Amino acid sequence: MSDITLFKTFAKGSHKTKAKGSNCVIYTRVSTKEQADNNLSLDTQKKACEIFAKKGNLQIMGYYGGTFESAKTDERKQFNNMLSFLKKSREKISYIIVYSVDRFSRSGANAIYIAEQLKKQGIVVCSVTQPTDASTASGSLQQNIQFIFSEYENQQRREKCMAGVKEMLLRGEWPTAPPIGYDIIKTNGKRSIMLNRDGKLLRKAFHWKVNEKVSSEEIIQRLAAQGLKISNQRMSAFFRNPFYCGLMVHTALEGQVIEGNHEKMVSKEMFLAANDVLSENKQGYRINPENEDIPLKRFYKCDDCGEFLRAYKAYKNQKYYYKCNTRGCRCNMRAETLNDRFAEKLVEYTLEFDEAMQYLIREQMIADYNTLNERNEESIDNIEGQLSEIDKKLERLEERYVLEEITKDMFDKFRAKFLDERKQIEKERAKYGNKVSNLDIYVDTAFRASSKLAPEWDSADYNDKQELQYLLFPEGVYYNRKKDECRTPKVNEAFRYFVRVSRFLGENNKGNCNENLQFPSLVVSTGIEPVSKV
Repeated sequence: MSDITLFKTFAKGSHKTKAKGSNCVIYTRVSTKEQADNNLSLDTQKKACEIFAKKGNLQIMGYYGGTFESAKTDERKQFNNMLSFLKKSREKISYIIVYSVDRFSRSGANAIYIAEQLKKQGIVVCSVTQPTDASTASGSLQQNIQFIFSEYENQQRREKCMAGVKEMLLRGEWPTAPPIGYDIIKTNGKRSIMLNRDGKLLRKAFHWKVNEKVSSEEIIQRLAAQGLKISNQRMSAFFRNPFYCGLMVHTALEGQVIEGNHEKMVSKEMFLAANDVLSENKQGYRINPENEDIPLKRFYKCDDCGEFLRAYKAYKNQKYYYKCNTRGCRCNMRAETLNDRFAEKLVEYTLEFDEAMQYLIREQMIADYNTLNERNEESIDNIEGQLSEIDKKLERLEERYVLEEITKDMFDKFRAKFLDERKQIEKERAKYGNKVSNLDIYVDTAFRASSKLAPEWDSADYNDKQELQYLLFPEGVYYNRKKDECRTPKVNEAFRYFVRVSRFLGENNKGNCNENLQFPSLVVSTGIEPVSKV
């Protein structure tokens, strides 16, 4: 039989024709309020986009932006409103028209990701001044390069700006708005920073703190009685800001302290005296909020009451201690002892294999993850399909209510029912977490961290130590003073995996492995290529 048309029913796939719609939205944006108030840039962008749409016979379905929003991140109100409209609009939108790609986003890689997600929905970003056909592979590449260059230009602009800020600071001039208590005064074109009425009131706060040892709460009440309301957090920051004694600190100064040209509120001696009072404690110890000698505070927890252990330095022996502040708890331990025990614990999660073995474990980990999560991804797709159906039902319900096809009682009844169903489905969806892209990058990062875990923690500063601690033990560590024992309720899955494989391979090498671990075959799933060893 030579006629193969009879077998057409067994064919897979279908011929798809790319049918682009003619609906579009216009997005305009400027970076600063001054540009928005001027409005020239926004008008120029809008007119150029409208001309572009007219030439392409495109139907404009909405305008978004039209204000100042930073493009450093994509957490922008107008930008997110546009994405929400694109997702929910009944009229198929095929194009987002912008004046230039940097008006869309300057976030580089994130902009590329958003553009790719939009493309999956059949929506293409079109730039008036940088025209490319982003629906093709070459056009998409060109647009991605434009996104990356926009981010590069943004970083260059920031470097120049920070260089100017640093230059001003080194001259003793404060470049931004001054803190509470000061006003910017311009006289004959010269800019100066002077104390205002609030500043003269705040000067009393330093004298109350030093001379009367008044608590911050009492100072807040006294200032409020004289017409100045200030929060507790702001008061705490106020006493610790050296700007008030004539000095300037700023991230652009990279750790330097510079004498400022502004009017002093108090002397340097008064400022230091106030901070000495703040650091004193009636129980006979001083507190340092970020001390590398006590990195486990607010990380270790009391096993009896579940509260975080705090830290202090005793005046009697000048030693640091961790202590539970719950009344009745006697959980108190020398900081040096607990620090050493934690460092010993980190050794258990440190990889000590040669390069070849690390490569083998890395590939095995990727294979394991893909094998174990294959069903999860199918479940996620199924659940997201259910959520989509619920959303359609809700939209249809609202439409019927608007058209007066159903009563309000029926609308409320079924809306509550659908929302409850959606809530239950979302709970089920949350069990599966998020899909992971670039898995090999995450695995490499975990490997690098695990190979130098203990020395990395030992040499890190306070904040980095805290970050590493919570990375490994997300729920902290519980310490039982009576038993002098520690327990870890949860361990990061990646590091726990390393320990499991390390023990398995170690016992195998000794020839006395009693644990039967069934690993999937060492095959990397489609879409992930083995990384070359360096």
